[in-house]
Amino acid sequence: MTTTAPRPTGAAAKQSLRTELLEARPVNLDGFVEEWPEKGLVAMESEFDPAPSVRVEDGRIVELDGRSRNDFDFMDTFIANHAIDVASAEASMAIPSAQIARMLIDPGVSRGEVLAVTRGLTPAKVLDVVKLMNVVEIMQGMQKMRARRTPANQGHSTSARDNPIQVAADAAEGALRGFAELETTLGVLRYAPLVAIALQVGAQVGRGGVLTQCALEEATELELGMRGITAYAETISIYGTESVFVDGDDTPWSKSFLAAAYASRGIKMRFTSGTGSEVQMGNAEGKSMLYLEIRCILMAKGAGVQGLQNGSISCIGVPGAVPGGLRAVAAENLVASMVDLECASGNDQSFSHSAMRRTARAMPQMLPGTDFVCSGYSSVPNADNMFAGSNFDTEDFDDWNTIQRDFQVDGGLRHVREDEILAARNKAARALQAVFAHLDLPPITDDEIEAATYANSSNDYPLRDVLADLKGAQSVMDREITGLDLVKGLESAGFHDVAENLLTVLRQRVSGDLLQTSAVLTADFTPLSAINDPNDYAGPGTGYRLQGERWEQLKKLRHVTSSTNPETEVG
Repeated sequence: MTTTAPRPTGAAAKQSLRTELLEARPVNLDGFVEEWPEKGLVAMESEFDPAPSVRVEDGRIVELDGRSRNDFDFMDTFIANHAIDVASAEASMAIPSAQIARMLIDPGVSRGEVLAVTRGLTPAKVLDVVKLMNVVEIMQGMQKMRARRTPANQGHSTSARDNPIQVAADAAEGALRGFAELETTLGVLRYAPLVAIALQVGAQVGRGGVLTQCALEEATELELGMRGITAYAETISIYGTESVFVDGDDTPWSKSFLAAAYASRGIKMRFTSGTGSEVQMGNAEGKSMLYLEIRCILMAKGAGVQGLQNGSISCIGVPGAVPGGLRAVAAENLVASMVDLECASGNDQSFSHSAMRRTARAMPQMLPGTDFVCSGYSSVPNADNMFAGSNFDTEDFDDWNTIQRDFQVDGGLRHVREDEILAARNKAARALQAVFAHLDLPPITDDEIEAATYANSSNDYPLRDVLADLKGAQSVMDREITGLDLVKGLESAGFHDVAENLLTVLRQRVSGDLLQTSAVLTADFTPLSAINDPNDYAGPGTGYRLQGERWEQLKKLRHVTSSTNPETEVG
């Protein structure tokens, strides 16, 4: 039982000036709580987590982490049947956890050798391994274990008013700044077809090959993907306890079926999970946050999806409130990578009032690099972010670019000149105007295009006729409009390059290249994935190095003094 010292009263209650200053610091507006292991309010070290064990009989796992098959819940059953390599399980489990942890950070042990071991581990054994690693060692492991050699970033492009013109302009700017993927979501679900079209068009204006998604309820999200209006999906949530899964009317099998539906149409798809979700849903079943997240990660592996968005995501305030919580978040990213999944590693939800703490939260992903350092950097002001606000937004672009330059690391973005940004935003708005006209959707005015060119937020745009937009959005669904219709509209209006960009993205779905682990498209539409861009880190001087043309690109900032003429700036 803990005791709290009584606070002095009266004259003795006077605070020092330094204490007053500290009390006023933004970090003290954050929420912090004591650990409560019985309710799962503990990051990664709980006495209630099971001990690692496995037993195999006749090619079948009959015991998993202290439970016999007769006592399995459906998560145990799914993991035992589909996620663990039965042939190597007993041998992998026999390796001491400390030895496996050392393999993760040893440059002399290849990524492939580590994967040969990790594919046979149970959730409790994986937890036992990463518990031994401090945050620097976790970062070392991530540098070696991420699937794709080249790191990337993903952005949010949303509007507080669900304004499609704003979404298109911000998507064009975001693509130009370097985001390999862009996602949107809605305040009003019925706006989805128009906003998804806007995101797709704007992204292809900014940089051909950027992939887009519209995060919605699963039926509409799947339909938009199958029509070619979006190119990937990731907001398919999974959970670490049976009770939370059932609460969402789902099972691992239903999620696997949905994943197969996406794959059947060549649509890239990853699941979403994160530490703290089960606590937030009130059914952690007395297990630590990281243990339950590891169950999610192995479930995703067993379902056959190419990757996972994790890093606590919308639940980041929960691990962020307990001791060691952000270490656990970094560990869950590592676990996803060490079982050979693409990892879109979070940093996509605001969680702290402290700028220092927000930056620190991103370092375990940004410095070693992940497949997507952010699974949602807000490429709009956070007031317009319909995902409830990101850890970073448009005000942080210059800081992010400076940190990349300071540490010579690639966080996926770059500085772009103002004239290029204005041109891309204007073109995106005009292209969307042409597509809406071609599809007989509510018109976009020249005043809206002017606003989109120079706007910062949704407050800078003329108000649209919401009722007309919603009727137009419904007509997109009723008329079964597809991505090819967008291509036709762009081509007929003279936006040949944008039409070609979009058509090439649609063609990639037929090839199936986007179904490979960690797949993205370069500006020349070359697929980069774990197949043709595998992470080959093997110690100093190996793996991805920020150098050459890309490094020259990232040296440029908004204000850099010329070395030959100190009176002028370059870049």
